[in-house]
Parts: sequence; structure tokens; C-alpha cells
Amino acid sequence: MWRFSAVSHEASVPRTRHAVRDRLLAQGMAGERYQELVDDLLLIVSELVSNAVTHAAVLSPEVVCELAVTADRVRISVVDGHPYRPKAQENDPARPGGRGLLLVKSITLQAGGECDVERTADGGKVIWASLPLPGPGAAGAGPEADPDD
Repeated sequence: MWRFSAVSHEASVPRTRHAVRDRLLAQGMAGERYQELVDDLLLIVSELVSNAVTHAAVLSPEVVCELAVTADRVRISVVDGHPYRPKAQENDPARPGGRGLLLVKSITLQAGGECDVERTADGGKVIWASLPLPGPGAAGAGPEADPDD
């Protein structure tokens, strides 16, 4: 599993997104076959890190992004030290913000994946999304195996 740690600061959102993109490309997820998957994962990680920075920084000076690739799935996780377990809020046009987790759930379900929030051993939380890799019929080569798994 690949891990990337960042301080709980708004500048960590693009920094983490770029690190995840670079890791996905290094594992062979380039080209048309993987474009939608990579775009989905980058939007998911942006939303999750943004949520952690906005809502958990007071108790979590650091956020950790984890990426694991298996033969058929990619799992992206964001870990912080705040104990609150968020829930996806219904879309309320009158209320600004608050749609990040709803967006993550929507993207994940549309891609045929799953997501959840779990408590960590130290009392924080990990929010994760697992998306399927494109099938063998898609154009391009498959990703390289993750040497850290």
C-alpha cells in the first residue's frame, strides 16, 4: 500500500491530488482506458482531503492518503485523527457546501464501487472508496502490480 502524508492545510488538497495522480500513472494507469477511473479517483481524493482539512484539522494536524491497487480494484483512503464519522448530506441548494461526501458516494456508486467510513485503532477515522479497474475489453495495457502491497 502506498501512503502519502500531508499537513492539515488547504494547500495539501492539490499536493495530495498530484501525488496520487503521479502514483497512478507510475503504475501504468495512463491513456484512454484509465482516464475515467483516474479522473474519478482524483475528484474523490480532492473531496476527502478537503473535508479532512476543513473539518478535522483541529484534532488532526496531519492527513494520510493511502492507495492500494489489486488485480481488479483501486482503493483510495484518507485517514485523519478526528473521531467524528461524517454522513453524506442530502443536496440542499439553499445551503453552501456540505456536498463532498455525497459527491464521493455518487461517483463511487456510478463506477460500480463502494465507499465507507471506519474508525481507526487510535480513535480517528478512515474514509475510503474502492473502484473497479476497467475490464479487459478496454483499450490499453493493464496497470503494473503495486510493489508495496
